[in-house]
Amino acid sequence: MNYHEDDRAQRLLNVFPLDKGQINISYINSTEHIVAWHKHEKQTDYWICLKGSLKVGWATEEDGCEFKYLSDKNPQVLEIPPGIYHGYKALEPGTILAYYVTKKYDPTDEHRAGIGDFGEEWKTENK
Repeated sequence: MNYHEDDRAQRLLNVFPLDKGQINISYINSTEHIVAWHKHEKQTDYWICLKGSLKVGWATEEDGCEFKYLSDKNPQVLEIPPGIYHGYKALEPGTILAYYVTKKYDPTDEHRAGIGDFGEEWKTENK
């Protein structure tokens, strides 16, 4: 198991020694940071929010951005297939995201885009 920490989150990586893929856990302490955008060509991600809530961005060059929401109040697994740019913003401090990826981490399979590249709005409106 590896540990990585930066200004976005603390992460436990490759929590269980699997032959294929890996299971990771992110502890997200801030609602200020947006962790976006990247996509994979070979890997599928499966995300579940164990605590708190997330605004998840989902985008393609052709269709732009849409948002999905994950929360511990409505547990569900979000499947992110290859070719989909994705990222998130925590809506509550102390949010915990667990995710399984079908391939071990490979930096050559990660393609990045900038925040705003899809015309998205990450702010959460008061209603």
